[in-house]
Amino acid sequence: MKRWFAVAGLLLVLPLVTTFVANSSTSNPGHWPQWRGPFFNGMARTGAPTEFSDTKNVKWKIAIPGRGFSTPVIWGDRIFLTTAVPTGKVARPEAPAQSADNPGQPRPGAGGQGPGGRRGGGGGPGGGAGGGEEHKFVVMCLDRKTGKTLWERVAKVATPHEGYHRTYGSFASNSPITDGKFLYASFGSRGIYCYDFNGKLVWEKDLGVQMRIRLQFGEGSAPTLHGNLLIHNFDQESGSFVVALDKRNGKEVWRTSRDEGSAWSMPFVVDHKGKKQVVISASKKVRSYDPAGGKLIWECAGLGSNVIPTPVQLNDTVLVMSGHREPKLMAIRLGKEGDLTGTDAVAWSQTRGLSYTASPVLHENKFYTLTDNATLSCFNATTGEPYYHQQRLPQADSFKASPAGAGGNLYLASESGVVTVVKLGEKFEVVATNTFADQMFVSSPVVAEGELLLRSKTHLFCVSDGKTK
Repeated sequence: MKRWFAVAGLLLVLPLVTTFVANSSTSNPGHWPQWRGPFFNGMARTGAPTEFSDTKNVKWKIAIPGRGFSTPVIWGDRIFLTTAVPTGKVARPEAPAQSADNPGQPRPGAGGQGPGGRRGGGGGPGGGAGGGEEHKFVVMCLDRKTGKTLWERVAKVATPHEGYHRTYGSFASNSPITDGKFLYASFGSRGIYCYDFNGKLVWEKDLGVQMRIRLQFGEGSAPTLHGNLLIHNFDQESGSFVVALDKRNGKEVWRTSRDEGSAWSMPFVVDHKGKKQVVISASKKVRSYDPAGGKLIWECAGLGSNVIPTPVQLNDTVLVMSGHREPKLMAIRLGKEGDLTGTDAVAWSQTRGLSYTASPVLHENKFYTLTDNATLSCFNATTGEPYYHQQRLPQADSFKASPAGAGGNLYLASESGVVTVVKLGEKFEVVATNTFADQMFVSSPVVAEGELLLRSKTHLFCVSDGKTK
């Protein structure tokens, strides 16, 4: 995860900096620059085909080496993605990073015991796969028209200190982000890397942390961009923090400690009356920070455990959600400071039909949630009242990928290779059910210029009918 940094000269110019991604990516239908798309809410600028399969409307299909569940990003005709490829060697794990304050002692989170006092972080049900294997951490750039690899770079070769969830995890689950000039790829504990569009390494940053994730479920939070800052949170079982780097050179601008355990939600930049805040969802508290220096603005308890979904903003409220134990959806009014727990700053809340893994889609005052066990709900984002609630999809299935909205429809990609298309709106209506044989989707659908990109466990598909805009 990424941390925030403080350089006095940069802070003086921050108010004059515009967010390049937000301005330019929302105006071009060929861009999907970050994890939740051009509008930061899962919505695309264009439509996408509604009927497709292995043999219908697939423009191209390519095999992706290794294992990676990060969602690709797009800028024009370039697709960027990350993966981790085993070298075949069994090697000693990375050495613990030393603490700058006490050389010779591991930095918190860099070694020692994991959750429950188990050496190495546990490895509970489903966790701990891949540990002890050397991997190449790879960044790829593909041609969107053909799927051809334009360049491929090995950011690092290392043996991770702990594993990942054997079904849903990977060593390349942090989605990259681009500002249209550079590509920023996070491999969490293995560092952050900045490349230009020709594949030249501009800078790399080792934050000196080896994360300890609960039950070795694996790392996966994505960074975000704001002006000249790359912001990344590292929520784990030992030494959580949020950090801001200067995106131009990788230097640390500020870093703020966080009293949190393992969580996977990414930082989300909101705007309230012209002032920016960085909101991060987590289990103990949702917190908002001043991007100029990392100072806490407000905090609010109420979400449950294992927080994954990314927040979204509707006017003067930010909507945050958890779906594991004690699930909760809260609409928090912006404008106040301090501890907002139990106050009227929480405009409304819900506890049923909420997403555990998938981030929501927000469109035209409607908030869509997809549960892991294949039910879909649509809430009025202003009041919290459901238009429809926990509607069962046509087939029994399981979901980890977040939905994407495009051309009046929602695209839901499942573990069994089924992509269900549901109509956006107040009424639940299935438009189409499309199946890819022998595929598993954990990465989320991406849409650009009328084309749908789907990354499975093994392949990347470009779905196009040649006419959808």
